[in-house]
Amino acid sequence: MAGKRRYDDGCGVAHALEIVGERWALLIVRDLLLGPKRFTDLQAGLPGAGPNVLTQRLRDLEQAGVVQRRTLPPPAGSRVYELTEWGGQLEPIVVALGLWGSHSPVLPLEGAVRADSLMISMRCAFDPGTEPAWSASYEIRLDRDRFTAQVVDGRLVALTRGQPTEPADVVLETAPATLDAVLSGRTSTDAALGDGSLRLTGDTEAACRLLRAAHS
Repeated sequence: MAGKRRYDDGCGVAHALEIVGERWALLIVRDLLLGPKRFTDLQAGLPGAGPNVLTQRLRDLEQAGVVQRRTLPPPAGSRVYELTEWGGQLEPIVVALGLWGSHSPVLPLEGAVRADSLMISMRCAFDPGTEPAWSASYEIRLDRDRFTAQVVDGRLVALTRGQPTEPADVVLETAPATLDAVLSGRTSTDAALGDGSLRLTGDTEAACRLLRAAHS
């Protein structure tokens, strides 16, 4: 991590910022919270980070022990980046930071809506409120991206990239922009279902409870 700026401060906050405070570093962590990704997939999700910058940030995070590389088993055989056990401990910090940022009075709304960032936003916003406790498994299809969610007794206990290993109780299928509009309240679930931009199969009430709980 030669050339990185130092705070010369013994505080743990300062040291943490030396590790994840560089531009793009925490967004890499955010995208890896959902599971391993190839370099090309990380680059596609962070188009503003050039390949050289992304390579350097990944190298820094790897040297710091936040990220590691491994090869997926056959038939994939791809080299992927993933969070280490220690890196995974950043999850509640990223979620809390996302929730804090979503309440900003100057939050930009014109940015591109990407599947990974939308799923993290769902995780940040999830609050069952007065919903009766429920349990259900979900497959969320956002264009070509697939995600698996699990709610147990009204708690979102898992939200990961990839298809579920067993049939889900609910399958939600839509475009990222449509789901973003539903979660932000710019359109209603009924309207999206009515015009066909949101499609669901399985337990309708469980689907609606998830969407209400993840309403930002």
